[in-house]
Parts: sequence; C-alpha cells; structure tokens
Amino acid sequence: MARVNFYAASRAATGVESALFDGSTLGDVIEQAIHEFPELGKIIQRCSYLVNEIATVDLMHTITAEDSIDVLPQFAGGA
Repeated sequence: MARVNFYAASRAATGVESALFDGSTLGDVIEQAIHEFPELGKIIQRCSYLVNEIATVDLMHTITAEDSIDVLPQFAGGA
C-alpha cells in the first residue's frame, strides 16, 4: 500500500497525518482517499502532488506499494 501524507488543509480535511491506500495509479489512490475522507473532495482540485518527492500532475502516474505521495494544498495563494 502506498503511503499518502496530508499537509495543511488536506490534513485538516482528513484529520490524519497519513494513511495507506492501494491503487495502480495516482488517480486511483486519490479517489480512494476521497472515498475514505469525503471532506478531502472539497479541496482536492486545488492540491498538487509529490510522488517520492517529485512533483506530478499526471493522475495516470503508476503507483507501487513502496511509493510515498504528498498531498499539498495551495500555500499562501499559490497553485
């Protein structure tokens, strides 16, 4: 299972620092996170992602059980 780390508003929406999810793509993992934490769905469109510390916007990015995904909401008005 990939570890998903939540920061700032995404942490507030989920109530946790991190959680484990299965999925073969980044989109699958994010979809599962929203299913588990519905409040996350309200802010997810304004979030960016790091997969193993590398920025990506590709929801088809392949994910493995060893991957770490950071969900980063906008900071100080940034994208």
